[in-house]
Amino acid sequence: MKRNIVILALVAVAVIAVWFWDSSDKGKQDQAAESYAGGKLAEDIPAKPAPKPNHYAPSVSLASLDGTTSYDIGGKRDKVLIINFWAAWCGPCEEEAPDLKDIFETHKDKLDLYAVNATKYDKLREAKDFVKEQQIVFPVMTDPKGEALDLYKVTGYPVSFIVDRNGVIRHRIEGIIDREQWELYLQDVINS
Repeated sequence: MKRNIVILALVAVAVIAVWFWDSSDKGKQDQAAESYAGGKLAEDIPAKPAPKPNHYAPSVSLASLDGTTSYDIGGKRDKVLIINFWAAWCGPCEEEAPDLKDIFETHKDKLDLYAVNATKYDKLREAKDFVKEQQIVFPVMTDPKGEALDLYKVTGYPVSFIVDRNGVIRHRIEGIIDREQWELYLQDVINS
């Protein structure tokens, strides 16, 4: 009986310790988000890149769909960057494509848009057909080994990241969102 009480007490202490640790870390993240949202680079953005808001975007270099060009993701840039992970067999990706084209055309002087095909789980021919059918004009990259998918912890499609000029992820978007929500997110980042 005493042993069970001791075990329960240890479990309770562990749960409380985890809760305090998690809530103090969340407070720091909220504080960083607030100071960064005001257009200032927060000094406490973690140095280690991570695929979530208020962290530096992981760096990766990917080849273009036609294999003639290489694109670098990560680090400081002249423009805001949208990184969109997609697959040719993904219905929501097809639904999202017109909005992405419109976003690119509307803001191409202020942002870049890189579409990263999940080539590890897709067929290159189908990806090329998708790009042709959707008349995509922004850069499309391949990820044959799934390196970018792993770095950005992408498990479903589409997933998009809005990265500011300092290389900090400001928004992670799982699935599709309406065009108005895109505009709110983009104005927040473009104007900061």
